[in-house]
Order: sequence, then C-alpha cells, then structure tokens
Amino acid sequence: MHIPATLVRGGTSKCWLFNQVEVPTDRGALERLLVAAYGATDPVELDGVGGATPTTSKAAVVSASPQPGVDVDYLFAQVGIGTGSVEWTSNCGNCATGVALYAVTKGMVPVTGDRTRVVMRNTNTGAVLEGTVDTSGGVVHHFGRQTVPGTRAGGVAVGLTFRNPAATTALLLPTGQAAQDLRVGAAEPVRVSMVTAGAPVVLVDAASAGRTGAESLERMSADVPWLRTIRHTAAPLMGLLQPGEEPGDAVPKVGLVGPPVPYTTTLGEPIGAADYDVSVRMLTMNAPHPAIGLTSAVAAAAAGLLEGSVVSRTTGGPTDEWLRLGTPAGVVAVRCTDVRDGLPHRVTVQRAARLLADARIYVPEAGSPQAA
Repeated sequence: MHIPATLVRGGTSKCWLFNQVEVPTDRGALERLLVAAYGATDPVELDGVGGATPTTSKAAVVSASPQPGVDVDYLFAQVGIGTGSVEWTSNCGNCATGVALYAVTKGMVPVTGDRTRVVMRNTNTGAVLEGTVDTSGGVVHHFGRQTVPGTRAGGVAVGLTFRNPAATTALLLPTGQAAQDLRVGAAEPVRVSMVTAGAPVVLVDAASAGRTGAESLERMSADVPWLRTIRHTAAPLMGLLQPGEEPGDAVPKVGLVGPPVPYTTTLGEPIGAADYDVSVRMLTMNAPHPAIGLTSAVAAAAAGLLEGSVVSRTTGGPTDEWLRLGTPAGVVAVRCTDVRDGLPHRVTVQRAARLLADARIYVPEAGSPQAA
C-alpha cells in the first residue's frame, strides 16, 4: 500500500508529516505503519524513509483541532532506529515549526497578511504552541533566507512560541527543588536541576561531574551511558516512571550545563565566551544532539529564571528576558516573556522551516516478505 506524506525540515530536524485522514487512528496500527515505512527494525533504516539519526527519524500526524482557539492538533512520533518501536511520550519543537508551515501551505489555516499565526496543540503532552509564519505579501512561501544554528540552509521564518510551558511552580519543579544532589550508582553525587517546561528535562551542573558543559560531540558520545543512567535515575523522582515500568529514553531529556567558553561550532564558526550566556550539551534519545531540541531550550530558559538552579548559578543569578545558549551548532537565543512569579508564560525561539517533498510512501503489507 502507499500513503501520502510530506517531508519537512523544521529547524535542525527532518520530519515526515501525515494527515490524520490518511493513517490509522489506532495507536498500535499507526506504530506498525511507521515502523514499516521508516524501516525502523534496521539500525541504518535503509529499506525505509527514516534518516537513521534521532533528528531525522521523526513523524507527526496532523489534523484540524476540535479545541476552541486551536487550529491544528499534531501527534508526535519519535521513530526508533533499529528498535522496531516508536516513542510517543514527548514533543518536538523543530517538528512543530514544520507543522506550522505545513498547515499554512496546505490551506488548513488561511493566510492573514504578512504574518500568519498557527495555534497548535501537541496531543502527546497537551502543550499549546504558536507558530508565526512569514507570509509576507500575503502569500505562502516555499523558500526563505532565515537560518538557524546547525545549518547554513535558509528557510521560511517561523517564530515558535510555547504557551504556558510551566503553568505552576509545582509543575515546573516536580521535586520541589530548584537544584539538588543526585546520586548515580556508586559515584559521587552530581548537582542537577529537574524541571518540566516544554518537556521534562534534567540539567546537570557540568563542574560537579568533572565536565565543562562545552564538550565535543565525540566526548558526549562517550558519556551517553552515564547520561542515560542519570536520566533513568531521575525519571521516577520526576513522576515519569511508575514502579515496575521499564525506563525509556525519550523523557526526561538530559544534558550538561556549564559556563561560556570560546569554542568552534560543528560548521567551523568561532564563538567567543562573550557571545552567549551558558553552555548546553544535550542528548536526543541515545545520541548527542547536534544542536539543542527546542523543548530542552525552553526548559533551560525557564530554569534560568529560578534562583539557585544550575543555570542561574552558572549565569551568576536569575536571567532576564533573553538567554543565549551555546550549543554545538552555535548560539540559540530564547526569549521569556509574560513572566509572573518566576514563571514564563510565553517562551519564543526564532526558527526556519521548509517543505521538502510531497510523496507517496510505499509500505509493506503485514505478512509480506518485506514486512517479515
């Protein structure tokens, strides 16, 4: 069989988007379809449309939203690589950037002048986001000049805003503490901030773990087993893992935080210590993120507003409206506005997106030799 789909680049991710009317509504049937379409039982995803990296093995199912004030719903899928499974527990801001452009391009949201706002609900988490799409001249654009750290390619400008990413302090700090020592195995405890804003995230104070927070991707690769242990240790403390459940690798997201230092990006661009506020190195699933996931960026920015968090201690105190994150790909600026009682009610990151292809994906039928 074949299924219509659209490939988009959102920020530094690629994501296949499916209209809900074209795919199963049953979650199990949808998972089987995505695993077959992506070739996800193969670690190189050769016999499918998966990209064989966590940032290019993503999908979203888009539909008109029944919720008042929301234009479209999207169900995000992190398709496993070589696992034959799909993670459904998280959100992806880069894919949401692509969903905003897709919704305008496909006529799901009418163009409204030079900028068109698309209100989106991530049905995995309930998060509501706004994408402000560049429709200058009152028309849809297929190409643009907006760039983001991690690629020199231009795209259509999309301002992505997370609404109320941490509605209450209790939700922002699932353990009730801005920072605490976390013992991982027999090693000395490490200082961490466990926050839920954009996504559940564990931010590790790099110095407390003998790191800098500005590690190379190669060094981060070597630290994956250790960081996974931190993730799995923190998950039950954050209410993400019930007794008897096996820990997953989608949430909490985990990474290192450290002071700014001079470094060279993965594209060979020099970055000075004065060019940003805090170093951040994150995992995406079980690999170093080549830049930073937007939900992780939101969590880091929200933590920066909190007295005593590993972010605010690194920056010398609670941050202001802007926080500049030094990532392997370059500097990502995050803006927190409508801040009340230390909680940002709007967090915005400037992104870019481009529709790459409309396609028919040929998927092996259950029971066929290719599906076996």
